[in-house]
Amino acid sequence: MALRVEHDIFVVRQRGREVAAAVGLEHQDQIRLATALSEVARDLLHTVGGADVTFAVDLDEQGPQRVRVDLAPVRPLPDGRYEPHSGAVARLVDMLSVVDREGDTVVRMSRRVPANAQALTPERLVELRTQLGSSAPGSALDELASQNEQLIAALDEVRSQRDELAVLNEELQETNHGVMALYNQLSEELEETNRGVVALYAELDEKSVQLRSASESKSRFLANVSHELRAPVTAVIGLSRLLADSASDPLTAEQAQQVGLIRSSATDLLALVNELLDLAKAESGRLEPNWAEVDLRAVFGQLRGTLRALSNRTDVELVVEEPPPPGMVRSDEVLLAQVLRNLLHNGLKFTERGEVRLRAELRDEWWRLSVADTGAGIAPELHERIFEEFYQVPGSTRIGGTGLGLPYARRVVRLLGGTLEMTSEPGRGSTFTVTLPVGRG
Repeated sequence: MALRVEHDIFVVRQRGREVAAAVGLEHQDQIRLATALSEVARDLLHTVGGADVTFAVDLDEQGPQRVRVDLAPVRPLPDGRYEPHSGAVARLVDMLSVVDREGDTVVRMSRRVPANAQALTPERLVELRTQLGSSAPGSALDELASQNEQLIAALDEVRSQRDELAVLNEELQETNHGVMALYNQLSEELEETNRGVVALYAELDEKSVQLRSASESKSRFLANVSHELRAPVTAVIGLSRLLADSASDPLTAEQAQQVGLIRSSATDLLALVNELLDLAKAESGRLEPNWAEVDLRAVFGQLRGTLRALSNRTDVELVVEEPPPPGMVRSDEVLLAQVLRNLLHNGLKFTERGEVRLRAELRDEWWRLSVADTGAGIAPELHERIFEEFYQVPGSTRIGGTGLGLPYARRVVRLLGGTLEMTSEPGRGSTFTVTLPVGRG
């Protein structure tokens, strides 16, 4: 397709949604791809006068299939680079970058095709190309009407989620009116954000500002609610300890069991609240590393001592190898130890027999800190999903957890200038690798 005038933006957006639907993307992913495409098309039209748009599918037998859109500018990009005016555009697709295609510089975006979609064979692609080629593009008015329908559906979903959240909070707030008042206040702020979303879809030019406002409101909601929950939960834990104290009046066996359940549940809730607070800090940008020269030998020694005391499975051995000399890295000792402790604790929790091993390697001015276990392993299609907030691998919920540890760990590692990657196969265990520069990145 050729992108040369303002009207072409609507046509490109419409075609993007049709292509996404044809290859089997879910409804929300269709809207995300079409929205990202229209934003990039507008940027290129205003910056370099337009582009040639190509839709394709990557048939990679080694990984998931992807639908790809290449926008070849009619004039060279300034400095050969492209930065979207809206910082949220990149989050709507799996990949958005400038690449070299047969000697030409193009802006490329892609989205993964769901595993449950119909297989995209070469024959299937010929059939889809014929169907799309025979359909005529709609008018700008048609596209605006379609966007309004999407907006209404999105608002209905938001309202539905808000109503469910209100019910859950009402049950919890029966024992704490102060938290209920805070929730009502935050619900009003969230309502304002939702009304802002209406204006966002009506005024496409303000998309970046409104999306950033919604993200900040979510972070404030998590931080404020989590902070207010800590006091009553801590009080519940303290009272349960007093009830079970040997100096207090003796309890019956049934009472002691119930007090133990109360204390265990409150402890789990406090862990969830603390993880929500950490995640909110990382998302809001208020987590600032305290840069210093960190001795990995001291960090490994501390982890070896604390986690061996927590390991209660005799069939699982915790092995912490000594880092090779010089063993120094410029980082934040507290945040780094927190990430490694999280990975080791996960390994001990999900490994029934064998070992959990922490080791360090120095390669070309980069430290590779790996935590390997002999647990059940994780299927390849779930390797990225486990880094999503609140997601847990099917079957692991019986062990416990919140699904927040790994997303927070990856955010912290990126803040420290490194990466957190995972390799795993079902039945062969998992290995999480933290890669950090020797000096501050």
